[in-house]
Amino acid sequence: MSVQRVVVPGLAKLPAFCHATIAGDFIFVSGTLGTLPDSMQLVAGGTGAQTEQTLRNIETILAACGARLSDLVKVNVYLADMATFGEMNDAYLKVIGNEVPARITVGRADLALGAAVEIDAVAYRPHANS
Repeated sequence: MSVQRVVVPGLAKLPAFCHATIAGDFIFVSGTLGTLPDSMQLVAGGTGAQTEQTLRNIETILAACGARLSDLVKVNVYLADMATFGEMNDAYLKVIGNEVPARITVGRADLALGAAVEIDAVAYRPHANS
């Protein structure tokens, strides 16, 4: 099985990792923040706005891998403040919709750039071998 590392032009990232790794039929998306395109600046508006932007960034990463948000099978959400769970969850459902993947949410995390939320994910890319 070959492993492909994916870096998406125009999306911010730290130099220590790639945006995603494709291994077989699975896509492993690195921890992603709600940064603006081509910037290490977080969107304004707190947890809800950052959650929405983070998921849009993940959507961009998945598209570069030939997948969509509907291909997500596992999502890990890290919150700086668990008191903002409702705000995160509302934004999450707004973007993901009703067909939700498996998920865990962990609170009280110190996140890069002082972010309110960070998300990593695993997706299954259908027809990866065709």
